Amino acid sequence: MRHSTDLEFYLARAAQARTEADAATLDHVRERCQRSQAAWEALADRAARTLKMRDEHERVKAAEAAALAQ
Repeated sequence: MRHSTDLEFYLARAAQARTEADAATLDHVRERCQRSQAAWEALADRAARTLKMRDEHERVKAAEAAALAQ
């Protein structure tokens, strides 16, 4: 379950960076927040792909175990 928590953390940080970018009055601060948002979103995408691959791997293993049990 750790990775699901990581995904939630990354998404929360991306949302926070987006909020800070929207509130920024200085261009360089807004750009920094937007870069931060993009980085957190990339981490969230990677975590989501990892979760999907892990779920698929567990499904395959369960199917193989069920086939062996028959």
